[in-house]
Amino acid sequence: MMSNCPRTLIGCPPIAIIARAAPFRRCRRGGVSLLNTSTYDTYVRQFSASGASSDADGVQQQSSRSTTSESSTSSNTSSKRVEIKSLGDGIQNVVLSRPSKMNALDMSMFESIAAAAAQLRDDPSVRAIILSGEGRAFCTGLDVKSVANPLKEGGGGCHNPLRNIERLLERPSGYGRPYPGGTTSLGNLAQDVGYLWRDLPVPVIASLHGMCFGGGMQIALGADMRFATPDCRLSIMEAKWGLIPDMSASVTLRELVRIDVAKELTMTGRTITGEEAAELGLVTRCVEDPMEESIKVAKEIVARSPDSVAATKRLYQETWVAPEEHCLKEETIIQRQLLASYNQLAASGRNFGVKIPYADRKDDIMDGKRPGGSSETHPF
Repeated sequence: MMSNCPRTLIGCPPIAIIARAAPFRRCRRGGVSLLNTSTYDTYVRQFSASGASSDADGVQQQSSRSTTSESSTSSNTSSKRVEIKSLGDGIQNVVLSRPSKMNALDMSMFESIAAAAAQLRDDPSVRAIILSGEGRAFCTGLDVKSVANPLKEGGGGCHNPLRNIERLLERPSGYGRPYPGGTTSLGNLAQDVGYLWRDLPVPVIASLHGMCFGGGMQIALGADMRFATPDCRLSIMEAKWGLIPDMSASVTLRELVRIDVAKELTMTGRTITGEEAAELGLVTRCVEDPMEESIKVAKEIVARSPDSVAATKRLYQETWVAPEEHCLKEETIIQRQLLASYNQLAASGRNFGVKIPYADRKDDIMDGKRPGGSSETHPF
């Protein structure tokens, strides 16, 4: 029976592979069903011993008993997996900090990324966010070994891998924005590590280097901009395991590339360079130092009104694939919200040499994104 299972899961997709890869028997009509729990537990032990780690295509992950970055705890998050560093001027750097595993996603990493997004979303002093990865890669996707055997690997979560999968797939995740009327955010935990960045009223910039595979690719897609090195390797890898990208790519990818390009990248699961990604529109541009470029662009944006920046993000996200009538109405609704406001006058004054500080952005500037809500209800 074990001969029917993959010997290694290097290159696997970020969510459902553990449940899908368990020992199975083929049904008469071509379907599959999981074997009993004891057989599954036996499989997990054998699988964990195989050394499969992440989505990295052909990359051998090196285990480490202890590293400085993994033993330190961020002062701003509840886990050691993510650090939030202030770069000044309201710019925050969210660092995926698990370099010994090329920032592969274990349960603690999922929870920490979502928690960081929720924490920064509610901080009015934040003006821009840069996502980056410590070490040799931005993020190589799911750490399958850790999710399958979290107690042994110290990856957090539950000792039962299937319950870990359920935690990733259940909705809501608990990290989304609370909305009036009892409505909640749309995504599950797996989706929210990418999707929540869209709900922040500030620009989110992804600084990509080394590798950006599977789940890491979908986290980067949730950013507003992506800067990558020419030799950065990127891939949507789910096709290798007969699955689809299920971490919000159906929302984020459609805004970046043509549908035929999206289908080709997803159906083949091929790896592309940063240069090709820029040509396709998958990344904003290719630069030698993505972090330097990210800081430069962030500082340029911070010099603008926080209200107009947040409103611009809302406008394009709400209208990019919407009917023309909705787009034109949304422009007027948002413009009415900005006209004659304090920050609009402050921005205008700077054109005449009058530089006064901006006020905190309006709390309701992203209201148009609220589930079940309509921007038509704003009292203008």
